[in-house]
Amino acid sequence: MTSLINPYEEHISEVIFTAEEIQTKVKSMAEEISLDYQDKNPICIGVLKGVFFFMADLLRAMPISLEVDFLAVNNYSPDDRKHGFVRLVKDLDVSITGRHVLFIEDVIDTGLTLNYLLRNLRDRKPASINLAVLFNKPKLRFIDIPVKYKGFDLPDRFVVGYGLDHQEKFRNLPYVGMLKADSILDV
Repeated sequence: MTSLINPYEEHISEVIFTAEEIQTKVKSMAEEISLDYQDKNPICIGVLKGVFFFMADLLRAMPISLEVDFLAVNNYSPDDRKHGFVRLVKDLDVSITGRHVLFIEDVIDTGLTLNYLLRNLRDRKPASINLAVLFNKPKLRFIDIPVKYKGFDLPDRFVVGYGLDHQEKFRNLPYVGMLKADSILDV
């Protein structure tokens, strides 16, 4: 069998978190969450697209009864994004009223979009809502967001992989790496 060469490798200057480190952290988070939710049948909600990889691995490692749903958002423009303006382009398919909600996010940076989404979900009167985040960028935060389950703190650098993208590319890297400066323009 011929081995394929990953075309993205040449664009990565440094691996920040290896695939093994990520999987170890995901399993550890899954154990903690499973203990907290073992008898609650939570609905696990993620925001497409970046959360897909983390959420799939996390939920497969959770040996409890649960349900899954997704939201999708679209920021209007870079300036609107700075102010937290968000347009919901895919809403939940099920009601969360009276349900225990685990909101799963791949990365939090400013917190503006996430704050909007959490307010929106709280207005639907869930029994509880907690947040699980794999990658946290606390230096970029504008709004304090309470995170119950946290993976890694990310440096304030442009990283890709394991769901994090640049122009919709690099999401499928099994690790998180720093994108070379010249690749940000070339890809």
